[in-house]
Amino acid sequence: MIKSMKAGRVKLYDANHEILRLLSGTNLQVSIMIPNNEISDIANNQTRSDEWILNNVVPFYPDTMIRFILVGNEVLSYASDRDRHVWTDLVPAMRRVWQSLKAQNLQIIRVGTPVAMDVLETSFPPSTGTFRSDIQRTVVAPMLEFLNETRSFFFVDAYPYFPWSANPMDINLDFALFNGNFEQIDGGSGLVYTNLLDEMLDSLIFAMTKLGYSDIRLVISETGWPTTGDIEQPGANLPNAAMYNRNLVKRIVAKPTIGTPARPGVVIPTFIFALFDENQKSGPGTERHWGLLSSDGSPNYDIDLTGRKSSVEYDPIPVVENNVPFRGRLWCVAARGVDLMELGAAVTDVCNGGDGICEELMPGRECYEPVSVHWHASYAFSSYWARFRSQGGSCYFNGLAEETTIDPSSGLCRFPSVIF
Repeated sequence: MIKSMKAGRVKLYDANHEILRLLSGTNLQVSIMIPNNEISDIANNQTRSDEWILNNVVPFYPDTMIRFILVGNEVLSYASDRDRHVWTDLVPAMRRVWQSLKAQNLQIIRVGTPVAMDVLETSFPPSTGTFRSDIQRTVVAPMLEFLNETRSFFFVDAYPYFPWSANPMDINLDFALFNGNFEQIDGGSGLVYTNLLDEMLDSLIFAMTKLGYSDIRLVISETGWPTTGDIEQPGANLPNAAMYNRNLVKRIVAKPTIGTPARPGVVIPTFIFALFDENQKSGPGTERHWGLLSSDGSPNYDIDLTGRKSSVEYDPIPVVENNVPFRGRLWCVAARGVDLMELGAAVTDVCNGGDGICEELMPGRECYEPVSVHWHASYAFSSYWARFRSQGGSCYFNGLAEETTIDPSSGLCRFPSVIF
């Protein structure tokens, strides 16, 4: 399937042996990953690192063209006390893995770690780019030293969708989608920007330069645009996703190489997230809809990963109208057609959490009747979401819930809502 899509690289979020065998002889450049929960063991034990390479690299290379080993995933985005301990183990683990590769004469494989854009304390305009003060000297500087020594790359997960959707009235949508009819000038550097991704990448380049590392190359370890999302998530739609990824591919494979304003002409290896929609993933609606393919394997939209197909050769995509923020009230109700046993269990879980979420469902109260699983679940979901959305709660409930603009209240029973 990946070969038929004419992809040149594939990134795995583990080192699945079955997939690595299937990739044998394909000429696809492969990136594999060490899970976050193994970082500390490897950092403190060279034997553990050696075993990981012997088990997950040596049996497959070179028939499977493993090019990158990524130590963890967005480790620096997690900040509990336990996570902070992993921060300090991150670079030592990377060094252990590199030593293991050298012992096997596999220095062609580069070692890195993907970070999200939240590693920056300031990012706009790009010339002000600076790493967070809590990681700059203790983690990032040693990491950059390692990447520089080993001629490796700085891996970044860069999604223009997120800064745009957080400020859709202040950031031009065409600027986020590479449509080329809008530009910004960085007053600090004088560089001219025609798209948001370049601004994001250059902010990292400026941040690295301030620490004395101006030449470490970038890899975009994740980027993309969601095909759909929740009602209140603007811009998550098929036309925008298709436009972003098609324009991205053309830009990345262009000859001569475009690069970024701060590094013109420099190749940036890029991975589009993701191959498939992840229909079992929790959280906001966009979390489940980044795939080039739907969860059943059918294409969400046509895309040529070689970049040779012109925009006029693509079939038109239906126009949608969610490119502006939603304004109004939303309720969270039980989805149609879901399993009633699962729905009943979910009501029990929500109501047993306390906090008065389900008080109105008690016998004799305003929302007790009608006594149906669907009705009680809808009230419980709406009540929970209204109470906890500000703390990260979502209207998902393992796929049992959906948002609605139609007030489900009836009679004296008033459903809590979320106002946007």
